[in-house]
Amino acid sequence: MTQATHPAPPLTALSGLDDRLRSAGFAVIDAAGLSRLCDVAVAHLDGWRPFWDALPPDAHLRDGGRYRQRRHGSFVVEGEQVRAVPQRAHWQPLEYNALHGGFERWFEPLPPALADDAGFARLLAGIARCASALRGVQPWYVEAHAFRIDSGADGIGRPTPEGAHRDGVDLVAVILVGRRNVNGGETRVFDAHGPQGMRFTLTEPWSALLLDDARVIHETTPIRALHAGAPAQRDTLVLTCRAGGFQDPV
Repeated sequence: MTQATHPAPPLTALSGLDDRLRSAGFAVIDAAGLSRLCDVAVAHLDGWRPFWDALPPDAHLRDGGRYRQRRHGSFVVEGEQVRAVPQRAHWQPLEYNALHGGFERWFEPLPPALADDAGFARLLAGIARCASALRGVQPWYVEAHAFRIDSGADGIGRPTPEGAHRDGVDLVAVILVGRRNVNGGETRVFDAHGPQGMRFTLTEPWSALLLDDARVIHETTPIRALHAGAPAQRDTLVLTCRAGGFQDPV
């Protein structure tokens, strides 16, 4: 199968990250930028890759698919202080997720070797600083989702089965951990209140897309195997920062 070509992401220098987020509602930084933002060496980030090989299946897919594996954790970030909270359900209202909203989804926790890693705490604190630059300094309620999308036996994997959406938070960070044998997986970002949009494909491990969730909606197109004989796999770490508390059932 021939891989479709898509524009490379519009990279933003770290020095212009806050201004870009405020003006455009989204920004993409490369791996070196993420490393500097969070004071975590790329080699240290690479050491986390094996955790994605041990993700359990997502048991809550309402489309009947078997293409997603997942773990979840929740943290409160105040400045440089990062505190894990007891495992809790991930919940979204139907307003933001028509497919999987409105009910509690319990996932297996992040492995302690990742959740307790000092570099992981610095990563969360760095992303939370971006949220503070956007909304003002305050505590941030951060949810961390480790995903693997696998085309598997069905031949297709859907990173965003709910379609173009917002998450009901303040800031979303989609960090690409890796992609193997992937055809597809194009990222699309649209103005939530107008026709403007952009499409590109994240390919560099540890590059990151940051989104002002109030201003833009986003989605990632399905993935298929580029070469027959092996599945397509796309691994991401998605971090969401929300002011005032976690999303919980009313």
